[in-house]
Amino acid sequence: MKSCYCQVVISVLCLLGLCSLLLGSCGQAESHHQQVFRYNQTEGISSLDPAFAKSQAVIWAVSQLYNTLVAPDTNLAIRPSLAKGWQVSDDHRTYTFDLRTDVYFHDSDIFPGGKGRRMTARDVVYSLQRITDPATASPGAWIFNGRIAADSGFRALNDSTFQLTLVRPFHPILGILSMQYCSVVPHEAVEKYGKDFRSHPCGTGPFKFFFWDEGQGLVFHRNPKYFERDAKGHRLPYLDAVQISFLDSKASEFLLFRQGQLDFINDIDASFKDEILTKQGTLKQEWSDKMVLDKKPFLNTEYLGFLVDSNNALVKNAPVRIRKIRQAINYGFDRTKMITYLRNGKGTPASAGFVPAGLPSFDTAKVKGYTYDPGKARQLLAEAGFPGGKGLPVIKLLSIPIYADMADYVANQLQEIGIRLQVEVVQKSLLLEQTAKSQALFFRGSWIADYPDAESYLAMFYSRNPAPPNYTRYANPAFDKLYEQALEENNDSLRYLLYQEMDRRIIADAPVVPLFYDQAMRLVQPHVSGLYNNGMNLLELRFVRKK
Repeated sequence: MKSCYCQVVISVLCLLGLCSLLLGSCGQAESHHQQVFRYNQTEGISSLDPAFAKSQAVIWAVSQLYNTLVAPDTNLAIRPSLAKGWQVSDDHRTYTFDLRTDVYFHDSDIFPGGKGRRMTARDVVYSLQRITDPATASPGAWIFNGRIAADSGFRALNDSTFQLTLVRPFHPILGILSMQYCSVVPHEAVEKYGKDFRSHPCGTGPFKFFFWDEGQGLVFHRNPKYFERDAKGHRLPYLDAVQISFLDSKASEFLLFRQGQLDFINDIDASFKDEILTKQGTLKQEWSDKMVLDKKPFLNTEYLGFLVDSNNALVKNAPVRIRKIRQAINYGFDRTKMITYLRNGKGTPASAGFVPAGLPSFDTAKVKGYTYDPGKARQLLAEAGFPGGKGLPVIKLLSIPIYADMADYVANQLQEIGIRLQVEVVQKSLLLEQTAKSQALFFRGSWIADYPDAESYLAMFYSRNPAPPNYTRYANPAFDKLYEQALEENNDSLRYLLYQEMDRRIIADAPVVPLFYDQAMRLVQPHVSGLYNNGMNLLELRFVRKK
């Protein structure tokens, strides 16, 4: 095993050297001044076509090559990108975008003379229509389902004006347009390469494609014609190249990071988190001068969900059909200790509703969730007709292997107040199938935001939505009314108040047990600066420098 491990590391080191040679071509002389950012992608990259940007690995790669009309900043506010600005009609259905006129596609042989042409509004129309085209088979086709007017959804009014028309108001549309699915691509590349466009990308982004040996290494070069500049007028990006390796071992990845062969790693593997982190989630003293720990809220809520559809046969006689039982479970375990001892402080106890920390509407003063209160849990249990748990049947909780320890933790603490859980560990694919078919009564769940708006979470409880996203089959007419009102509200402050009221109703009805709000945790080399992060855990390299 040791021999194989060494061979893997040696092969990666050889790859890094090979890529360095590749970086030296195209007029870029290899020198100690060259700015090359190196990272590893353990799960690999399946495509460089943004229409297939479903996984984080693909999203990170294509975001270096392409741009969208708008993009979230470090505070998740939507800012201009390819669009200079936009106007919204009085009925909140039509969005008119003024496009930049200084954006060019990367130089490529798909264009006459090999020179990238200027991007226009017709490219935006083509790119968004391509997502919805069944022939593309994009996993992102759902983002415009039932939202875009069939005859005039996407229109190019002229070269620099793009117009989007909705069937009905939907304020989070700007967040959706910031998703990598909505990257602007040139029709020439798709027409020439067809399905092979996945490995022949051409965009407008800060970096351009150079080399890809699938499963081995991927290299991007700086786009010298990139349109964005920093506050001092210097053209972005600062880096000369981005180099990605594909070693599938997190332990080997960490070794390369320690050797200075990688500039950052995303997340800390469970096998060595105790070696690096204190129980409070900070770097241990012996590592503090060797690396930088970067922690930010990540828009992911981990939770336990109840099936609450009273028409479902599973629910009719189940104890969790009783709201006070669900509330007792919420009060019956200590989230803070769970995060401290099971996750070394990675995450924030979910004590302020279902919508996670990191979103602009998140406010712990306005949304009070559940905290550990065994006395309150016992009181609710007695009020539900099961004092001390007497007569309460065993409740089965479905979990997946990597969260079995948390499920056991919850079960052990609830047993102390009289609630008995039977934890059953199943594969993730089976759990997803059962929750989608409303066959799981009590289950472990996780929701990562598709776009930076609380609506992405609250849609999980809108009664007209199927499963997914409404895995609990929650239905509350008052909640639905607030949800529909929020979709039509264009004033951010007023919409946030509606979001908070919806979250309070979810807490009161307890169709879920929020566990924790996740965090993005990165280890970064001390010589790297400008690696900004936000709640979407995007890999933003435009402002990165290496000392």
